[in-house]
Amino acid sequence: MSILPTRRLAIVVLVVAAVLAVAPLPEVPIWIVAVVVAAVGVVLVVLDALAAVRPGALTLERRHPPVVVADSTAEIEWTVASEARRPVRLLVADELAPSLRATARRFDVRVPAGDVTRVRTTIRPLRRGRFDLERLSVRIVGPLGLGARQRDVPLRTVLRVHPPFRSRDEAELAIRRGRILDLGLRSARGLGTGTEFEQLREYGPDDEFRRIDWTATARTGRPIVRTFRAERNQTVVAVLDTGRVMAGRVEGVPRLEHAMDALTALATVSTRLGDRCGLVAFGAEVRAEVPPARRRDQVGRITEAMYALEPELNESDYPSAFAHVVARHRRRAMLVLLSDLLEPAVEDSLLPGLPLITRTHLVVVAGVRDPQVEDWAGAPVATDEEVYRRAAATTAVADRRRTAARLRGLGVTVVDAPPGQLARRLADAYLLAKSTGRL
Repeated sequence: MSILPTRRLAIVVLVVAAVLAVAPLPEVPIWIVAVVVAAVGVVLVVLDALAAVRPGALTLERRHPPVVVADSTAEIEWTVASEARRPVRLLVADELAPSLRATARRFDVRVPAGDVTRVRTTIRPLRRGRFDLERLSVRIVGPLGLGARQRDVPLRTVLRVHPPFRSRDEAELAIRRGRILDLGLRSARGLGTGTEFEQLREYGPDDEFRRIDWTATARTGRPIVRTFRAERNQTVVAVLDTGRVMAGRVEGVPRLEHAMDALTALATVSTRLGDRCGLVAFGAEVRAEVPPARRRDQVGRITEAMYALEPELNESDYPSAFAHVVARHRRRAMLVLLSDLLEPAVEDSLLPGLPLITRTHLVVVAGVRDPQVEDWAGAPVATDEEVYRRAAATTAVADRRRTAARLRGLGVTVVDAPPGQLARRLADAYLLAKSTGRL
């Protein structure tokens, strides 16, 4: 605990100094007057601070939602309960990070004798992550308002800021398309009718000839067809790269943020359509894992596992991550690798590890491409700088297309989409795999 002067003391000192400067004084050296005034001020500060309400008579609490979504508004409430027999004035400061964008993190509160006072502020987090709020700084002002006791009060709470789900609408549309598929109907995009047998029914004009069940037709004397539905209880494992390549920004946002949004959409669609979805996040080593499951809270479990992950500034170890996935998922599954199609990374690390997973699993590699680079590759040039920029952009675009073609040649489904479209195209790839029986 420390004893500190207040603003009121500064005002009092200034007033006294002004009076002494104007009023006639006996022949006394000015330094003696200054020393006397300073000594009197110190004594008043100490006595006033010691006369303040003791800290043990106060109880402070901080309340807030355990989870807040980035770029949404939430409220933090501080409660001050006093057991003192006289009113008390407090100056309180909380250690809220700047990225939480709190309306206020300091407040001046007066608590009546034996009463409770509450103060609120709003936050709108700018970025996701885990925020450990450890303490409050409390300054108890004395009865004269000249001195105060200050101490740090341990008060630990945890605020978790989850990534925003910007592709929620696209996910809902994909779920509707998938449910149409599950009913055995053709979706608007012609995705097919699934491969899991559902029932026998009489032939209709829109049925395919190859679906006729000749045994049932011969038995009933009428043409009978088999109907199918999309398979359920399949396994989808999202393999999230958190290495160096995911730190690059596309439209001002790290690639990892785009990947997390697409991953959340994929988990929402797959679990709502009856499949099991899981997560493996890796960099130089496996950093987070959620076993595949079909649970109501599975999307929340996946979000909770990845919300605090930040890109590592080193290369990702694809072979080790793939070996980890294969060891835990021996049955055929859809493995969705969310990474970047940067040619050196694919050439040096991804390609050597692909044989571990393509033998058994259906592999999808998804990444977000930078539309600004494509604009530079086709933009007119007038200066030397623009010439060099266009040449570099053209090379980058060509390398990316060559990398995607090489992956497709190895039997991998590649989803390379601009920002805002990655989630939708990834959901389409998932529905197409279900409809064609590739899972």
